[in-house]
Amino acid sequence: MTKVTPFLMFEGNAEEAMNYYISLLEDSEITSITRYGPNQPGDEGSVMHATFSLKGQEFMCIDSNVKHAFTFTPSFSIFITCDTEEEIDRLYERLVDGGGPLMPLNNYGFSKKFGWIVDKFGVSWQLTLPLFE
Repeated sequence: MTKVTPFLMFEGNAEEAMNYYISLLEDSEITSITRYGPNQPGDEGSVMHATFSLKGQEFMCIDSNVKHAFTFTPSFSIFITCDTEEEIDRLYERLVDGGGPLMPLNNYGFSKKFGWIVDKFGVSWQLTLPLFE
């Protein structure tokens, strides 16, 4: 085994999601995209396979050409430890837009501020501002 990488399966909006995510976090980028071409099993131009990184954490994703009876679940989430209150507030507001809160941004006792969100793509995010800096 060489490494473990989180893998996200979208249904036609993988590139939009990647671009959105890298716009939210500094030091993030799309590192590769392979697209379906003509006469291939996916929609032409959609993402056959892509990799991107968020603050150094690599992710892989695809656009599934098969419609499934499942989607993302909050039991898997992207967890971000923020450095400042301004940062957690900004990320929360951007991620909740078009999605929805699972736990509104608040002090739940285990951090100064915490929020759990499902974004507009259905991906779950947990944001925390630690008690101790």
